[in-house]
Amino acid sequence: MKKQNILLILLSICIAIGAFFMAPKDAEYGGADGRAEEIIKEASPDYEPWIEPIYKPASGEIESALFTLQGSIGAGIIAYIIGYQRGKNQHANH
Repeated sequence: MKKQNILLILLSICIAIGAFFMAPKDAEYGGADGRAEEIIKEASPDYEPWIEPIYKPASGEIESALFTLQGSIGAGIIAYIIGYQRGKNQHANH
């Protein structure tokens, strides 16, 4: 099991690093939200959003940090639930 975990970790690192080498040199990294906004503006230049954000971060860096924090909290909750269920199942089987 330990060898399998190490192999999976190494494989995921190789995939992550490989993505940087496979990307075109002039590629722009942007989110789907920005692309969707561009498409909407092209399709309907006079479109007005019907809702405004509750909080607008002062910079893109803060927005990215908050997005990462939100994802990390979600991943932590999911990992806790999976670990809890696994521990409960192992305890019940012994």
